[in-house]
Amino acid sequence: MADHNDFGKLAEDLATEFLIKKKYRILVKNYRFQKAEIDIIAENEETIVIVEVKARSYNTIMEPQEAVTKSKIKLLVKAADAYLNENPTPKEVRFDIITVMPDQQGVLQLTHLEDAFQSFDAN
Repeated sequence: MADHNDFGKLAEDLATEFLIKKKYRILVKNYRFQKAEIDIIAENEETIVIVEVKARSYNTIMEPQEAVTKSKIKLLVKAADAYLNENPTPKEVRFDIITVMPDQQGVLQLTHLEDAFQSFDAN
């Protein structure tokens, strides 16, 4: 497995642990629908949370969340719709992004961007 894939898995594992500590209940990891994948589907109180994890192993000019393009949002929304059709719920749905990046000392830092975009952002 390539180093970036290993780092991506580590970032998803860190994001999962982070959410669990915040009292989220993890429902599914790496949910796939057609060409789309949702990194984490979680539940927090009365909300289903669709989480995209973006990681960078180095400092870059572009913030990790900027890599969530309109086409990526469309795929996430499509996959979320498929998941919700398979698992109907009256709960609200929210789309979050968790970024994982090293600080100046190389320590990985997580940032949780709640309600990072709306499903209509995909249009």
